[in-house]
Amino acid sequence: MAPAKTTSIQVQINAAQNLQNTDTFGKSDPYCEIEYKGDKKKTEVKENELNPVWDQTFTFDLGGKALDPSDSLTIGVKDYERVGRNRLLGESVVPLRDVVSAPSHSCELNLTLQDGNKRPTMATISLKISYQPPAQEVAPEAPGAEESAEGGEVGDLTYGEGGTEEPLQEEGGVVSTKGGKPSRGVARRKLPGNLSNKPMDFQIRIRVLEGRRIAGSNISPVCKVTVSNQSKQTRVKKSTDSPFYDELFFFNFHESPAELFGEMIEIQVFNSRKLRSDAFLGSFKLDIGVVHRQPNHAFLRRWVLLSDPNDPTAGAKGYMKMSMIVLGPGEQPPSEKVEGEAEVDSDDIEANLLRPAGVELRPAMFIFRVFRAEDVPQMDTSAMQGIKKVLGVGEVQKELVDPYMEVHFAGRKVNTKTLYNSDHPEWNQELRLGMRFPSMCEVIKLRIKDWDRISADDTVGTGLLNLSMVSWPGEEDGFLPCFGPCFINMYGSVREFRTLPDEFDDLNLGKGEGVAYRGRVMVELRTILGELPDPKQSVVDITPEELMVVEGFQRCRKYRLLGIFMDASMICEMEAPVEFEVSIGNYGNKLDTNIPPSSSTTQTCLSTQPTNAVFDGCKYYFLPWGSTKPVVVVTSFWENISWRLEALNMLHKTTEALEGDLMKINMGLKTRMNRAELTSYCVGMLDRLIARCRKQLPVAQAEKGHRDTELDRHMGKMRRKQLDNIVALAQELREKALEPEEVLAAAMDYCQTLKDISLEPQNSIPDVMIWMITGGSRRAYCRIPAHQVLFSTNPGCSGKYCGQLQTIFLRYPGAKHGKTDIPALLRVKLWLGLQTDQDHFDPGTTEGEVAVFAETYENETKGLLDPWSPSKMLRPHWSDADGELKLKKNTFVPPEGWEWDGDWFINPELSLLYDRDSGHKHFLEDIYENQSRIPGGHWVEATTSWSDVRGDSCPAKEETELPEGWEWEDEWQMDLNRAVDEEGWEYAVESTLLGWSPGERTYHMCRRRRWVRKRTFVEDQKVLAKKQKMEQAKTEGWEYAPLFNMRFHVKKRKMDMVRRRRWHRKMTAQDNSATAIFAIESTRLSPGDDDSDDDEPKAIAAPRVFLSYDKPHKYQLRCYIYQARDLIAADKDSSSDPFASVSFLTQSQQTEVVKNKLSPVWDQTLLFDEIEIYGDPTNMERAPPHVVVELFDHDSFGSPEFLGRAVATPMVKLSSSDSRSPRLAWFPVMNGTKQFGELLATFELFLTTDEMHGKAAVSLQGDDDDLPFLPPKRGEVYSVPPDIRPLMHRTAIEAVCWGVRNMKKYQLSSVNSPSVQLEIGGNIQETKVIKSLKKNPNFEEPHLFFDVYLPKEDLYMPPVNIKVFDNRQFGRKPLVGVHMVRSLRDFMAETAGQLADATEPAVLPATMDNISLEIDGPSDQTIPHEKGGSGTEGMDWWSKFYASLGGEYADKCGDYLQTGLDTIQVYPYELEKAEPYGGFRDFCSTFPLARGKTDDKDEEAEEVVGEVKATFRIYQLPPDPKADLPPRMLGNLPGTGAEECLIRVYIVRGMDLQPQDQNGLSDPYIKIKLGKKKISDRDNYIPKTLDPVFGRMYEMTATIPVEKDLTITVLDMDLISSDDLIGQTMIDLENRLLSHHRPACGLPKTYCITGPNKWRDQQDPKTILENHARRRNLRGPEYEGTNRLRLGNRVFSLEQFEENSILHGDLGPADQRLALHVLHTQNLVPEHVETRFLYNPLQPEIPQGRLQMWVDIFPKSLGPPNPAFDLTPRQPKKYELRVIVWNTSDVTLDETSITGEQMSDIYVKGWMAGMEGKKQSTDVHYRSLDGEGNFNWRYIFPFEYLPAEQAVHISEKEHFWSLDETVTQVPPRLTVQVWDNDKFSFDDFLGTLTLDLHKMPVPTKTSGKCSVKQLQGGKTVNLFEQKKCRGWWPAYLIDNDTQEMTLTGKMEMTVEVLPGEEVDARPAGKGRDEPNMNPKLDDPQRPETSFLWFTSPFKTFRYIVWKNYKWYFIIFLILLIIVILAVIFIYSFPSFAAKRLVGA
Repeated sequence: MAPAKTTSIQVQINAAQNLQNTDTFGKSDPYCEIEYKGDKKKTEVKENELNPVWDQTFTFDLGGKALDPSDSLTIGVKDYERVGRNRLLGESVVPLRDVVSAPSHSCELNLTLQDGNKRPTMATISLKISYQPPAQEVAPEAPGAEESAEGGEVGDLTYGEGGTEEPLQEEGGVVSTKGGKPSRGVARRKLPGNLSNKPMDFQIRIRVLEGRRIAGSNISPVCKVTVSNQSKQTRVKKSTDSPFYDELFFFNFHESPAELFGEMIEIQVFNSRKLRSDAFLGSFKLDIGVVHRQPNHAFLRRWVLLSDPNDPTAGAKGYMKMSMIVLGPGEQPPSEKVEGEAEVDSDDIEANLLRPAGVELRPAMFIFRVFRAEDVPQMDTSAMQGIKKVLGVGEVQKELVDPYMEVHFAGRKVNTKTLYNSDHPEWNQELRLGMRFPSMCEVIKLRIKDWDRISADDTVGTGLLNLSMVSWPGEEDGFLPCFGPCFINMYGSVREFRTLPDEFDDLNLGKGEGVAYRGRVMVELRTILGELPDPKQSVVDITPEELMVVEGFQRCRKYRLLGIFMDASMICEMEAPVEFEVSIGNYGNKLDTNIPPSSSTTQTCLSTQPTNAVFDGCKYYFLPWGSTKPVVVVTSFWENISWRLEALNMLHKTTEALEGDLMKINMGLKTRMNRAELTSYCVGMLDRLIARCRKQLPVAQAEKGHRDTELDRHMGKMRRKQLDNIVALAQELREKALEPEEVLAAAMDYCQTLKDISLEPQNSIPDVMIWMITGGSRRAYCRIPAHQVLFSTNPGCSGKYCGQLQTIFLRYPGAKHGKTDIPALLRVKLWLGLQTDQDHFDPGTTEGEVAVFAETYENETKGLLDPWSPSKMLRPHWSDADGELKLKKNTFVPPEGWEWDGDWFINPELSLLYDRDSGHKHFLEDIYENQSRIPGGHWVEATTSWSDVRGDSCPAKEETELPEGWEWEDEWQMDLNRAVDEEGWEYAVESTLLGWSPGERTYHMCRRRRWVRKRTFVEDQKVLAKKQKMEQAKTEGWEYAPLFNMRFHVKKRKMDMVRRRRWHRKMTAQDNSATAIFAIESTRLSPGDDDSDDDEPKAIAAPRVFLSYDKPHKYQLRCYIYQARDLIAADKDSSSDPFASVSFLTQSQQTEVVKNKLSPVWDQTLLFDEIEIYGDPTNMERAPPHVVVELFDHDSFGSPEFLGRAVATPMVKLSSSDSRSPRLAWFPVMNGTKQFGELLATFELFLTTDEMHGKAAVSLQGDDDDLPFLPPKRGEVYSVPPDIRPLMHRTAIEAVCWGVRNMKKYQLSSVNSPSVQLEIGGNIQETKVIKSLKKNPNFEEPHLFFDVYLPKEDLYMPPVNIKVFDNRQFGRKPLVGVHMVRSLRDFMAETAGQLADATEPAVLPATMDNISLEIDGPSDQTIPHEKGGSGTEGMDWWSKFYASLGGEYADKCGDYLQTGLDTIQVYPYELEKAEPYGGFRDFCSTFPLARGKTDDKDEEAEEVVGEVKATFRIYQLPPDPKADLPPRMLGNLPGTGAEECLIRVYIVRGMDLQPQDQNGLSDPYIKIKLGKKKISDRDNYIPKTLDPVFGRMYEMTATIPVEKDLTITVLDMDLISSDDLIGQTMIDLENRLLSHHRPACGLPKTYCITGPNKWRDQQDPKTILENHARRRNLRGPEYEGTNRLRLGNRVFSLEQFEENSILHGDLGPADQRLALHVLHTQNLVPEHVETRFLYNPLQPEIPQGRLQMWVDIFPKSLGPPNPAFDLTPRQPKKYELRVIVWNTSDVTLDETSITGEQMSDIYVKGWMAGMEGKKQSTDVHYRSLDGEGNFNWRYIFPFEYLPAEQAVHISEKEHFWSLDETVTQVPPRLTVQVWDNDKFSFDDFLGTLTLDLHKMPVPTKTSGKCSVKQLQGGKTVNLFEQKKCRGWWPAYLIDNDTQEMTLTGKMEMTVEVLPGEEVDARPAGKGRDEPNMNPKLDDPQRPETSFLWFTSPFKTFRYIVWKNYKWYFIIFLILLIIVILAVIFIYSFPSFAAKRLVGA
């Protein structure tokens, strides 16, 4: 891409929809306002419009700066007002991270606008954002996306590939595309594809990091993780709604991907303080397959939203931060923390939420309408039905199944009602499932189950609906999940009912590929947003009106399935006759009596059993159909969905054509085809693609009876959009002058798009099933999708194999059969179409005739002395083949539309011409002589004196006739090679009970002995068959047998008592729509029925249909088998004796056996003569039969062992003028699903002339002039012709066998004196013997030279076979290991002078003994401080390490980066995997040795038994043998002596270790092994962690190469049991020592002689550079002063390296620094830390963790090294947090006193995170009447803190019985809570506050300014920098409904942190205890109303009673006084009055 001149953002505002109308009169006048960093731009105003279209583009200039991923745009739509302010209609904030991360730097959005309160509205706006980055800027990865495949954000739920992110919109489920490749607004989805059913190891890692805003107050959350059926949970975090866990869980599975990926991951959060029944807080679910389909198979550090699945309207219940990784075999986990990249702000939950970005989860409802099911098989036993039938009680026979339908989704299920005794149930119910949309679960499981009264319900069948297939993410063409009404087909095990379970029952659960049709169910799916089902209405009945609508979708049409079986070969089942059943759905199933019969099987024999298989002369059997090919016709009734399948076929053909073009382009690139021709072909490919994509797809047509569904309409629109997009992109690509590589990459993307839309979920026509049935049981099957054979009047819409001859390999059902052979190979032609289109079926030949015959058998019997007479007792005189139906010739009535064509005639079965010895060249005739006795008697001749092995009577051996065409080889002999006595007898109690034994006992009543006699075939098999056919014609077509249930034969024998013959009568159809089913007046018979013509119920029978040919075409097949390579070792000597068995139609042959080879060269041509193939040769040329080549290992005893199978197609030549020449090609040799080698071969099939048909055989002497000359002979075999075999040329092969390593014991003895033999192309050379492997495992003379002739083309280059022999005493030389170098391409050179730098072999390492070195110590010269000091105070190695990691670790390195000190290279993988170094194989490659079988049970079978260090150089030599040879390329080798070295192993840290203890943690420690030396660091184990920081250096000495393999093991320490292995890794130190990349000691970036980066190598840079130049043959180095040097042809100066560098005082001399800078340009290994994955033998292909480390190797011959680095882990420092709670204000008054006053008894509680058990509380401020509290209370929290890590170091025992303290690191957080004190109940929680001491909100100075806004994006301070902070902070609660913060109080506090050294200098006591200082806290000045009522009764009376009731008291007293006065007055008044009256 050309560099950009400026950087800018372009925003194109397209349109808005559904805007709110805010005007009273008319409509709104909207305009759009775009704001970016204060810069605002506006569109024009659209007056009186609620759906405005702007189409305006605005540009924001960035001034040359790059766009920050954290930036965002604000889009606002407002209503323009002429008077007053403009009103907001909606706004949205658009993060720009997706624009930055997208490869195209652009994305199209369809946003939902929000109102001023951030609530979503109905309005949407569409826009496009483009970003012009600076020149050469690489699009960064999305935050949190670890190594994303092609850009794009992993976190947002992606359905597409290549980083295309597809969030779902709220309204209508419309989907928009964000970022990714230019897709013109068209979305992409990623589909699950076809998943393997093979079980394999998987590991799922779930890391629970932290939680935020968990619903509830004062909760103690615990997180439970459930994966499939395994559950684990975190520790409980007390009293917090933001728990921090950082716990890692491992889940190991051994399941198939098809099963595992459908399971779910469920995250649940509980409150541990409550009972489990009501402790549930929220959950999150997603499918495992969703995680696996993400880049790197992981979601990393993403937030998940918790919700209540039972109440989707309740809103968010909190958020959990998780990492989820799914690892398969051979996969390595991605790093969760992206090194060098800043992590997404963890507080920005919305930006990193694991759901579609910008989308609010909404309640939704799936509505499943389940109408009816068909063809449900029997699931219950019929025993009771039989008893009722015998007793004559009960009702009529019932269907033995009680079905109901069950729907599973996201862990929830709902089912229909149960319909009893119904195999065609009609439920007509509506099932409703509630959820939150969009869901992270994708698979809907539909299961039909059978209700059982006693046992568990059985699963009948399972159907799957993938949401990605019934919905689509897109802008204009997106739609919500919908389906049907349509049938879903169920598949599973075979339909036949079995009382006992078998291995196929799991197929009914959807595990694996179903082998049989199990019925189908009609359903409809709709999705409704914004509604939830009523729990009481989850299942409701469908109304009759709705059922009437659905009936239109159930209209059926008559279909015909036609099949012609041309050949059936490679049959290995020969115990019983064979037939093939063809069915579609349940039509054609022989065992289902509810379906009318049809000619669905190829049953053509006259016996009660199908056709007998005939031996092909070598290995397999075939069915001798000859010129009469069976035709199957299956009539079925299905819905007319032809337009769906026709569209599917069109898309498939377009995809296949594009794939074919891509394959040719790819091959052209590999073969370096002419660029102009390749470009021209690319243009043609694009033209063809455009033409195909422009074609209109078929649509539903009402006039043809089509009924389309909602999904049909959506998919039609979506497909058209995708195809138009491909056309537009292809046209744009065509106009550009692009390279073929670019066209290939773009076309592959088009191909993937076509595959994504080439799916049809609504396919109601079941697959076509072909079953091979033998012995009454189903043995093998094949499933063919119906659309592949569907006919269409439009040729482009027909199926791929419709009416086409195809080769089908049958398979055994299930996956546990363990068989390697092919059950059968069929050549069949299938056609499926409407009956009205049957005329279009073309049998594909003009030479054959399709004939329909009525069939019956004439049966006769005879007695011992009676003649043949019609059968009456055993079976009817006229019957079907099984003898169950009475079928008289005169009872056949032609069906309507058919008529007879001729009379009845005898038509014998062809297979009867072949006896059991047919096809054999040698045959062993055997017969048994039988004797018997009574108890105590003598042995006499038995009743059946002579019999076969089954006990059937046969002639005596003297009377046994020799078949025609055979001759005896010898006389009859007793078979003594069995378990018999010396006379050949074997004994039994009763012959029918078997159990024969070789010893005679008194209770034995029977005995027998076997006589054998060999005979040889001497006459042509086909001539003999013709003679037998003529003889059979003379016998009037009779075939004989002793009984009807025995095998029939042509020739009559003495013991034959029954005979029969087959009669046929031809029919012709007058109407193609007529059904050829006969109505016959007959019924099933019992043996006692007579053959009368009494009226009986009518039966029905099917005719026989054949395709008859007059004569075959004869061919000759030539198989050129040249060689094989890389075969598996099948023998104990680590080799094989391979031979090839070639099968072609009815013949098979074998090659010679090549002894002791894994890459055998046969160079043999096999000729197959007289091959008869029926049909038009031109049609056969388009689809020739397959040639199957099977490779076996020959064993002297026992049967050959199968090695693998290759399948090829021959080149067909129909004319002698065909000048094409076959080309040898490599065919993969497959054994099961794995490849085990390759076969180099080619095949030619010649059509012989018509005149040759009259000859007996094609002459092998070349008499036929029309065939090419026969290949040259080599002895008795033909070799490969010279024009076909590879072209050879003279080649030199130089080999260096450096040594042998790590040889395992062979036959319990150590390998001590090995030698190596190299073989290539039949040329062998061997090294000398190593005298003692233990002393020196290198060869003294390692160089070998081959002057050989090898193929000129790399394609045919033979492999190099490496064999290692052990030279033992007495001349024994066993083969102890082999290896095959499959490809020599990496070792090839065009000339002897060519020597690639990356594979330089002649490296002269500085450690070898033939190099003299001058070792100079480091100079003491220093340089002045050019820019200040080094500033290394406080810097350690960890600062350097974290500075090198960058990203989130940058905060842990302090100011290291500012000092200019070195950083190191941190590799996220092993150093050997770094691309520049090639695994350090530049000197020698390491070839692992394997070994064959072993019979020694004590010897452990190992895949790798040793290693060979070797390398090769291959180059062309002059063709003249007398010419001088070029100089050797591998000369000047170093010495082979051993080197003693000092090894330093630095172990930095472990990451993500596999837990080994029950608590989900481990106690890891390091164990190192090097040779026999071991170091165990068990005493320094790190307790209870999965991420240990070791910080250890281990030093040891070793002699290389004797001790070369360094093994680092991480173990889990156990106190009682043995320590558990976590994982281990191994490093080849020899490769590192010999490599010219110099990985033995990495080079630092600068040469420092002091400071933390002091030079640690043995040699200074100048010495290293001199040695490097000498090894690489470079001139120099030549120094020009101290600042310039010349190396080779280049001049280097110090200024060019240190121009912008910071120079400090630790640097060494200038010349040394310059030499080091030059070394860094020579591809040498820098100073580094490598990340090595740990592996465990229990799961050898799945990493068990990672280990960051490095190794230094110092040869002692170079002197002592400098001091090692100090890796001691950082130790925490002691700190103390002091918190003074001064006052509270505005605290919620939670109680009401007895006097009605609102009050609270306030106290404040506080603690630090991780120290919940050390909470501190203030005293209680009683009776706060206004929310104010006064405390003056001090908290003191001592803690340990790591300043560089910014984490609190907590070390404590989890339980009192724990032996070790658990160390955790948590963020420094202070939690303060306000409570209301209650004496007689639980205290009431009033509010909380959590302060992160690193980002602490700035307090306010007064309480009036204090609010929750301080906690929502306000300013923050770092307390560790500010030390002390005082002010007011808010206390809050989370509203359960709105999830918003509610202010519940304010707290005035002083928060101070003190380092440990200041704690003693400034003492302080807790609360107000002594020492009460720093500062001194006085008692709080609380109001007098603050007191505890029952401890202060006087204050209670004064401040409670008197204050509130004083007036009542006063009034009461006044009234009391008045009453007293009144009483006194009344009392005194009479006497006073009397006195006054009397004058007293």
